[in-house]
Amino acid sequence: MSEIDQSGFGEQIADSVESFLLALRAIAREGNGSQAVSLLLLEISQVLLAGARLGAQTDFTPREEFQPDVGPEADIDDLRLRLAEMLEGIDAYTFVFDPYVPEVVESRLSDDLASIAIDLENGLRHFRGGNVDEALWWWQFSYVNNWGNLAGAALNALLTVVAHDRFDTDFDADAEAIAVADEMLEGSPAPRP
Repeated sequence: MSEIDQSGFGEQIADSVESFLLALRAIAREGNGSQAVSLLLLEISQVLLAGARLGAQTDFTPREEFQPDVGPEADIDDLRLRLAEMLEGIDAYTFVFDPYVPEVVESRLSDDLASIAIDLENGLRHFRGGNVDEALWWWQFSYVNNWGNLAGAALNALLTVVAHDRFDTDFDADAEAIAVADEMLEGSPAPRP
């Protein structure tokens, strides 16, 4: 990828990263757990597209052997705590980190989303500091080694919450509703063929 192409690509990834971070903070600040699941599904899916684009590229090479200092990491403790409180009933989940070495990992959505935010924010600080090479290298490296897997696991956990919400039924309540409907229909005239 040429330097011009790399700069444009970096801008696209930075836009995706910034959008995810802004949305994650807004979701946590809003504190609406019922809306959060759907919004997090959307935001995680979008940032995973950026990650997949990074993963599909040839390895980026940073200019320097050691990562330049871009200052302290963002304080995400408040974000993590707000997410944990909002997602209280579904925060804890399990997943398989490496399907080729299947070992179940216990985790928390709030911790994983905070970890993803730290990785993405670190690359964004490099990008904003004018070091596109380092930003792309960091985003790609951390996608393959950490945040890509965590985002995929979180996406799967949230999708499972949606599936349970939409498809799990209370059979006793359904049977009761059917019995009431049957009683109502018994007193009605028969429908025409």
